[in-house]
Amino acid sequence: MLERIEQRYCIKFYYDLGDTQVQTIQKIQQAFGDEAMGITQIKEWYNRFKQGQTSVESKPRSGRPSTSRNEEFVENVRRIVEDDRRITINEITEEVGISTGSVHTILMEDLAMRRVSAKFIPKFLVEQQKQLRLEIAQDLLDCANSDSDFKKNIITGDETWVYGYNLESKFQSSQWKHQTSPRPKKA
Repeated sequence: MLERIEQRYCIKFYYDLGDTQVQTIQKIQQAFGDEAMGITQIKEWYNRFKQGQTSVESKPRSGRPSTSRNEEFVENVRRIVEDDRRITINEITEEVGISTGSVHTILMEDLAMRRVSAKFIPKFLVEQQKQLRLEIAQDLLDCANSDSDFKKNIITGDETWVYGYNLESKFQSSQWKHQTSPRPKKA
């Protein structure tokens, strides 16, 4: 909680200096790194100071406090996603027992994760297959360079259509990843 108040002081300081909202967000994220408040929170506090609020303390609120974004739930969601990167928000919601919106906010803001589809590549080749392709291409290139009539001897035939049926949809193959994680691949 102390760190949040420090960030609020920084937001107030940047506002008083005349920094824009975007500049303030960038500076807070640079200064606090992974511990920085979410963009929405920074914008909210920036606007409060713009409207004349001088205190960095939150105003007392009625009702019960939100308990679905505490460290325990964030850690549970992180563990679940690390165990199965293909898990859906609804499945996490059922397993953890908090709202869909809270799970979404935890994934996007607290854990900085995004759901991405796997990049389709024609085929994963082993090193031996790659080497064979290289040798065949080199042989064809040597033939073309040494024989000027090489292209006249090439015979083309019918095109054959091959239909590839994939049992898994694009969404089913998507998974959660951090910004620094490599994009998943699918053969």
